[in-house]
Amino acid sequence: MGSILCEHCTAACCRYLALPLDRPRTARDYDDIRWYLMHEGISVFVEEGDWYIQFQTRCRNLLPDNRCGVYDTRPEICMEYEPGECDYIDGQYGYEAFFTRPEHVEEYYHSRTGKKLPSLLRRRKDSRPGRNARSNGSLVEALVQVRVSGSPPSFA
Repeated sequence: MGSILCEHCTAACCRYLALPLDRPRTARDYDDIRWYLMHEGISVFVEEGDWYIQFQTRCRNLLPDNRCGVYDTRPEICMEYEPGECDYIDGQYGYEAFFTRPEHVEEYYHSRTGKKLPSLLRRRKDSRPGRNARSNGSLVEALVQVRVSGSPPSFA
């Protein structure tokens, strides 16, 4: 590049965060990951056998010129980030799997087990949008109660 790498930085590492996930072992675990991916800005990846959930979100301290607004007092995780790990260099990742849509997890599960996820096979009694079949609607009803009455629900 001929000059300091940071001068060309697009701050890719400051536009997401990734947290470890337990490796899915059951169909329910895979179904939970499907649910994560139903939300905008979420992806899941596998790297060196470890599973992560990634949130596309910009650091609040990122300045318009892609520099850190709290560089001298930035968190340890930022200080430990080495230029050789920089996302700007080539953008190549050693992902074993990368999921951005629920269908990706469905295909992955099917390729591993030869089966469809059980949640895709069952026909829900009540297929109204927003109805949580596992809780028989109690969570939804509780949220409606909060929204309508303004007071927290009683689960007694």
